[in-house]
Amino acid sequence: MPKIKIPRKSTHIDMTAMCDVAFLLLSFFILATQFKPAEALEVTPPTSVSNKVAELKDAVLITFDKDGKVYFQVSDDAVDEKRDIIEAVNTSKNLNLTDQEKNMFAFSGSYVGVPFSQLKSYLQKTPEQLAGTNLAGIPVTDTLNNELTEWMRAAVAAFQGKKMNLMVKGDNNAKYPSFKGVIDAFKKNDQMKFSMITNTEGVPQGSELEKVNLQKARAAGTTTH
Repeated sequence: MPKIKIPRKSTHIDMTAMCDVAFLLLSFFILATQFKPAEALEVTPPTSVSNKVAELKDAVLITFDKDGKVYFQVSDDAVDEKRDIIEAVNTSKNLNLTDQEKNMFAFSGSYVGVPFSQLKSYLQKTPEQLAGTNLAGIPVTDTLNNELTEWMRAAVAAFQGKKMNLMVKGDNNAKYPSFKGVIDAFKKNDQMKFSMITNTEGVPQGSELEKVNLQKARAAGTTTH
């Protein structure tokens, strides 16, 4: 009896549709991805072994660069507090700021890095005009003219009734007088607690801190064998 020959079918698979789907997915992720913007103030903070994440909500950030220039910044979520701060400074220093100039302070990502005498002209510039500008910084080293004290006074009043997350971000090569001036401004406003922003590094092997961490891990039952 003759054998029945089963006809062979082609193993070719049309991949056109799959390629189209892959291309659409790639296009979607490219368009939807939000890349981290470049920092307006680039500093290199000191390293530490702490892995605690800074609380960025309702934050007041004081930054000083390697030249000791000090900058004042409030997180973008605290829009009402920003407006209260600039209103208070405008009134106490008789700066005669316009509504447009006040709005520039409340602008997303904005910060202040000039003395009060230059603040009005500073707030008239757009972020594009300020890019690459060599700012003077907020004066803090003169005990009789520590202008950060006034900014901090306005910030404390603006955040009254809610927690203000005070943070300091200083360059590793910054000089001590700037740091001292910042701390003096905090003390004059009874702000004794703040967070230091640092770059995280691993705990040195064999150090006392590593031993403490291991003891905590064992106590919590998380040590693996």
